[in-house]
Amino acid sequence: MRVNSMRHRPGRSPRVGTALVIAMLAGACPTLAPADGVEVSGTTAPPSAPQAPARRPVLVPGTGVQLTTVGDDFEDEKWSWTYNHPKSSEEQDKRVRTPTARSRDNKWFEGMKRGTPDVVKRIPLPAPGLEGSEHGMLIATLRSGVPGRTSYQAHQDDLIHNMQRVTGRGIPAADSPSVVTRVYLPPFEQWEDRSGPTFGFRAGCYTHAIITADDHPDEGKWGMEEYWPGMFICFESAHDGRRKEDSAYLRIRGGRNGGEIRGPQITELGWWTLGLSFSPDGQVHYFASPGVDDLTMDDHITSQYPYGYRTEWFKTFFYNVLSRDDGKTWSTPWVVDDPKVYMVARPQVARTKRTTNR
Repeated sequence: MRVNSMRHRPGRSPRVGTALVIAMLAGACPTLAPADGVEVSGTTAPPSAPQAPARRPVLVPGTGVQLTTVGDDFEDEKWSWTYNHPKSSEEQDKRVRTPTARSRDNKWFEGMKRGTPDVVKRIPLPAPGLEGSEHGMLIATLRSGVPGRTSYQAHQDDLIHNMQRVTGRGIPAADSPSVVTRVYLPPFEQWEDRSGPTFGFRAGCYTHAIITADDHPDEGKWGMEEYWPGMFICFESAHDGRRKEDSAYLRIRGGRNGGEIRGPQITELGWWTLGLSFSPDGQVHYFASPGVDDLTMDDHITSQYPYGYRTEWFKTFFYNVLSRDDGKTWSTPWVVDDPKVYMVARPQVARTKRTTNR
């Protein structure tokens, strides 16, 4: 994986108020300074040891043909978000509140399990990114739990891409689908001062298995099981008493047994490229690299059958943003840009027209 060393400055500069950063970002122009050079509710298995990179080439995200009707470049001046508060919180209190929040172009919608981020806004990029790109999407949240309550526990909100409007059921793994996104990692002074997961990039997938979802009408039976592999950006704060300076790393969800895998350390801030791919054998392949260049095998982190499942369908992708839900502390302000979906369609088999002699 290509990672350049980040020059650490002596000492630690005062934090910029995240709420102020978000307010400024939501205005006419961004003020994020250029950077130097999980499910959180419920019980999860502890992170396991990193897996050795595959010795053979795997499906690199971005391979094949881009589906131009899927994804977003956020360059449409009419792009906007309708919040429709109070947001949904099915995961916490079994409440689905409709109508859900969504974008004007119907490309994005609020996740009903956890609800919409409190800020979803098209903004100018905080630093130069992909060539020709001028705008991205700001995602941040303050009250990540149940509306009207304060839990003082980290929760997450979801922003889901409406891929089904184009692909219907999704893309079969036999067609080698993949998704790539860019995300801007601001200077550590602008991160929420909380150690743990802070941003997620994940996919919705289906396979045939014993259904384990709580409250599912067919729980315990054989059927179509949905699951959500992906990766989290995790913060390690210098204020938690265990380290001398702020740092971050990637955490992979998940391994064959459902446990999370600690990925590479993040030693460079600014733009990153993240990618997920789904090969015909059902494996999920995880890639990440600093910068906005196309992904290569050098950026491969691991390949897994999450939870022991073999992916049959890639349904969609989405972002998570997390905060401590104390009513006053904003999440880290995340800016994403140019999510794109690709596939390698299987060759069509020519069929001979049958004729019947009577």
